[in-house]
Parts: sequence; C-alpha cells; structure tokens
Amino acid sequence: MVVILMERVSSSARGELSRWLVEVKSGVFVGRISAVVREKLWERICVPAGGGATLIYTTNTEQGFTVKTNGKSRYRIVDLEGVFLAEAP
Repeated sequence: MVVILMERVSSSARGELSRWLVEVKSGVFVGRISAVVREKLWERICVPAGGGATLIYTTNTEQGFTVKTNGKSRYRIVDLEGVFLAEAP
C-alpha cells in the first residue's frame, strides 16, 4: 500500500499521480504499485520543489511502514530509534 500526501504543488504533479493512484481527498493519493513505479513517481514528485510531499509505504519495520518527505510540510517527521513520529511546528 502506498499513500502520498501533496501540499501546495502544481496540478501537473497531481495529474501525474492520478494516473497510478486514486485521489481520495485533495492532495491525498492511495494505491498499490510496485516498488519500481513508487520510486520513479517519487523522483518525479521531488523535482518541482514548490510545495511539499510525504510518501508512506508498507515495508518490513516495527511499525509496518516507512516515511519519506520532501519540501515544506506542516509537520516534520522524526525518526526516533526506528519509530516515525509527527512533530507539530
């Protein structure tokens, strides 16, 4: 499972994601894609650095997922000894 959260990004970046994932709410994309497609999409999202993006996907960790961030976001993700926590500004 892959979840991508987009904040203050162009409509073309959102359009690129909507080809592969379902936009369940404005800027929130969910779906099942391969690791190769996930990484290629993440590379494309990270190029336009006008807004912020958060990628969450399932993996073999304590919490069962990994988080990647790029750009400006309302919350900062902190890795505390392998556990991801969201820190408010």
